[in-house]
Amino acid sequence: MRNDGGIMPDSRLRFELLGPLRAWHGETRLDLGPVRQQAVLAALLLRPDVTVSHYELTDGLWEKPPESNVLPVYVRRLRQCLDTSGQKPRDSVIVSDRGGYRFASGGVRLDVVRLEEVAAVAAAAEESGDLVSAVDTFADALRLFHGEPLTGLPGAFVQGERRRLEERRLLLLRRKLRAQLKLGRFDEVIGELSALVSADPPSEPLAALLMRALYGGGRQAEALEVFTDVRERLIEQLGVEPGEELRQVQEAVLRGDEALLGVAPRREPSRRIRNELPAVNGELVGRDRELALLVEGGDPESVSVDAVDGVPGAGKTTLAVRAAHKLRESYPDGALFVDLHGYTEGREPVTPERALRRLLRAVGVEDGAMPDDLDELAASWRAATAQLRLLLVLDNAESAGQVRPLLPSGPGSRVLVTSRRRLSGLDADRRVSLGALGLEAAERLLGRIVGAPRAEGERFAVRALAGLCGRLPLALRIAGARLQNRPMWTFKDLVDRMSDDERRLGELTAEDRSVEVALRLSYEQLRPAEQTAFSVLGLSPTTEFDRLTVAALLDSSPAEAERQLESLVDASLVQEPASGRYRLHDLVAVYARRLAGEMPEEDAEAARKRVYGLYLSAARRASEWGVARFPVETGGPFTGQRDASAWLDAAGDLPEVVSQAAEAGLDDLACSVAEGLVDYLARQQRYHECRTALQVALPLAEEAEDERLVSSLRFCLGYAYAMQGQLDRARGWFDDALRAGQASGDRGVEARALGGLTMADLIAGRHDLAIPGMRRVMVLAEEVGDQWLAERSLSALGYLAYLQGEHEEALGHLGRARELSEEIGSPGMLARVLCHCGTVRLETGSFAEAALDFRRSVELAEETTDGLLTATSLARLGAAELELGNLDAAFELQRRALTAVTEETIAGMESEIRNRLGRTHLAAGDPVAAREHFEWVLTTIGPDGDPLQRTLALEGLDLTRQSARRR
Repeated sequence: MRNDGGIMPDSRLRFELLGPLRAWHGETRLDLGPVRQQAVLAALLLRPDVTVSHYELTDGLWEKPPESNVLPVYVRRLRQCLDTSGQKPRDSVIVSDRGGYRFASGGVRLDVVRLEEVAAVAAAAEESGDLVSAVDTFADALRLFHGEPLTGLPGAFVQGERRRLEERRLLLLRRKLRAQLKLGRFDEVIGELSALVSADPPSEPLAALLMRALYGGGRQAEALEVFTDVRERLIEQLGVEPGEELRQVQEAVLRGDEALLGVAPRREPSRRIRNELPAVNGELVGRDRELALLVEGGDPESVSVDAVDGVPGAGKTTLAVRAAHKLRESYPDGALFVDLHGYTEGREPVTPERALRRLLRAVGVEDGAMPDDLDELAASWRAATAQLRLLLVLDNAESAGQVRPLLPSGPGSRVLVTSRRRLSGLDADRRVSLGALGLEAAERLLGRIVGAPRAEGERFAVRALAGLCGRLPLALRIAGARLQNRPMWTFKDLVDRMSDDERRLGELTAEDRSVEVALRLSYEQLRPAEQTAFSVLGLSPTTEFDRLTVAALLDSSPAEAERQLESLVDASLVQEPASGRYRLHDLVAVYARRLAGEMPEEDAEAARKRVYGLYLSAARRASEWGVARFPVETGGPFTGQRDASAWLDAAGDLPEVVSQAAEAGLDDLACSVAEGLVDYLARQQRYHECRTALQVALPLAEEAEDERLVSSLRFCLGYAYAMQGQLDRARGWFDDALRAGQASGDRGVEARALGGLTMADLIAGRHDLAIPGMRRVMVLAEEVGDQWLAERSLSALGYLAYLQGEHEEALGHLGRARELSEEIGSPGMLARVLCHCGTVRLETGSFAEAALDFRRSVELAEETTDGLLTATSLARLGAAELELGNLDAAFELQRRALTAVTEETIAGMESEIRNRLGRTHLAAGDPVAAREHFEWVLTTIGPDGDPLQRTLALEGLDLTRQSARRR
């Protein structure tokens, strides 16, 4: 409970009427019931110790007499509410007298009584000539009002009292303002009165005071404008001319009659043009673009505000001060600098009141003329700067609320604000966010500090040190200073000392400058929920993350995780390089990892399991391998293959996720994530990443609780090698998987391993082995219920039949495969089957039907991000369009197919695309371009490569020679 100048906090029972009616017993707020009941209480409180008759109460509080006598009911309820000690009615504060009720005020505190006590003290001070005390005491009395008196209470009596109390407030206000005028505090009076006089209809007494204050402040023309404005509004709204008092003030202003106006002669402060900007030293490195933005011209008709934010140690103050020095000559009335200590160790942030007094002194306002109230101080500051063109640097701000009252009002003034937070609540013309320096700039800064000759001799170590400092100016300057003070150290010495996470922040300390302290101050100013969110970011397996990752770490909803992340972005502890993607600066990440290391082990382990579980869920939902190899849960953050694949696309270094899980001791999760990623990575031809993740996981499989992982990971490695055409290595891993599956009784992996070996035979052209082998695999797939393997087997049998010229048989196998893929709803399987169907129809001359199959295959392959299948379908669709006479379409499709090829694409696939593109060039009459593609195929695959593509390339070269002879 506050003490607004009157209600004593130790009173047993106290009431406020100078605003909404409120009551307390000690510190307990009382419920006073409905508004009519409150009106009864107010009528008694406003006439304490006086008996108010039943008639007076009902007549004064009801527009017409109530149908029943409810007054005793209200009184009984009020007694129950107010007399919490349980005393009898005769001992109540509401006493029943003959014909009415009386409020016994003994021991009770009333703000209306306190108002008169304080007003009497103020009046006495005014009469004795102590105007300073009078102003302060009148202000105390006015602070007792906290809104419209008796807010919302009904009845004629209450309305009358409300008007009386409001008139009392205005009288006290006028007396305070007159005393301020006599003291010469014109700017205070102007600031307070300007808004009041703008009300409709205008108050003539307040308008007269405003004219006096403006005149006393040397603003005679504005004082006369007030009279003109008030006169026009009185005539327009009320049809009357201004009264005698206002006309007399106008005449006194015109004559300059200070005695009649009752204002003290204004003492013009001596003009002080101050330059408080800190000195600049050295070179500002790597911030040319940001500096150019800050020194752009401002609006000459308004105050320009530039806000600079960024991670701790990014050089915000250095940039702002350098910009201020470049701007200084354009601001003739001075350049002021205030450190607001929003993030200074051992210092509380500077309050706006304290900062305003400091600024007012800087522009020549004397301490005795400064009010205490924040709003009045801000008004005085605006008045004092109204005619000034100032440059103001507000450094190290904690919040927008700390800054807003400090903005000057002079047109053309400029304010530069720096803060670690993004001050979204501050209206800024330009915003500059600082992060790490570029690598070259970071190296140049180190070289400048330590000395170019010394840095030139250790260029690689300089680059490594810049990286360990996160290219952060504060860290670079501290590191450079340490090397300056230790000439016996090399750059490599400091690199070695900083290579350990545990030591890095400790090494970046020099006297009162410390990266760790800067980060800790930012962390300590976070709310508890934000501190928790920041700490768990130290457990993230990737440098970049999104709200789903953080939701898993926090065990919260994605929406709540996003709220916390955005708060951390505003605090400049988290960066947002793209919408919805977040990351930590390198040194901030070190600090987050340290905080994560201080978490209870069980909490940290639970968070790790949740976040790696998220990756496992995404990998399995993105895979076509299905329930035959691992369960795919329903629900969760991913609705299907497409959004799971899209999430993994943005998830960063996936093999590193597996490595991090392994380092955390989560062997089963590391192995399972690696297994789940295989199909997703292989579809995108990211075979190297696929193998890297599997090679990290494979040694852990022996210790994993899930025994099937031993054989499954071996199959996965074989699959990754086979998809890239490295058949010898693939066979080795498939053989290992087969033996492991047989030893453990894992029929599922046994079937897949046999399928892999048979597929290797097919790719190698050993069709005599592939056909019976694939039929055996088909039987095994049906036995173990592996739909993915069944589709692969049927498609392979269809392709083998196609190669042997058995087109009807091929379409029969593929028809069954299509039914299976549609039954289980797999777009990837259907895309493969359609591509095979189109290939058969292309061979049999059904070009239009083939084109339909290929188009749908391309759509589905792109949907499932299957790069190899996309390239295959595009190339063959181009061939179909060529046969249909659409030469331009053929070129466009086959060139798209070639762009889908990566350095990891199987050579046979690129050979097929180039052979088909060569044929298209021949059809266009360009044998030279065609020859380049055919020669590429022969050179790349060599004499022992894919026999079919080699034959097609040789035939193509023969056709180019024939074409050249004809030309």
